[in-house]
Amino acid sequence: MHKLAERITLTGLVELGLLTGDVNEMMEKRIGFIFQPHGLGHLIGLDTHDVGGYLPNCPERSKLPGLKNIRTSRIIEPNTIVTIEPGCYFRDFLINGEVPKEFYQFDLSYLNVEKIKEYQAEVAGIRIEDVVLVTEEGCENLSFDLPRTVEEIETCMAGKDWRK
Repeated sequence: MHKLAERITLTGLVELGLLTGDVNEMMEKRIGFIFQPHGLGHLIGLDTHDVGGYLPNCPERSKLPGLKNIRTSRIIEPNTIVTIEPGCYFRDFLINGEVPKEFYQFDLSYLNVEKIKEYQAEVAGIRIEDVVLVTEEGCENLSFDLPRTVEEIETCMAGKDWRK
């Protein structure tokens, strides 16, 4: 699911002109990590970032950029609560050219830095986090009733009922 979220993000960034090139190549070269440096979600239980994502009978944690940040390789069984939190960030090093050593391995030629600068001027990034209960039939979104649009969030921040 993490890789699917990355693919959707990369495809959208290509459509917007922020990236150029083949999305499959970008997936292989882990370009998605540049924009989503965190895992897609995590278990929720007794703690916000609950433990137990990697058990002895689970596949080992990947060592690849971005994939090493995934918090579980477990098969998610019914009655498990997890977050789903894809994100896309226009990180400062992309804009000012100060690439940290950890990023030297990446082929940055896919990036249209001028176009990224335009977007970063408006928003540094976005992450929408949902909390879901996995059921036998699929999942139940436990955070369905939260403000999502700019208007809803601004109304909520003003202390007004945004649901009207």
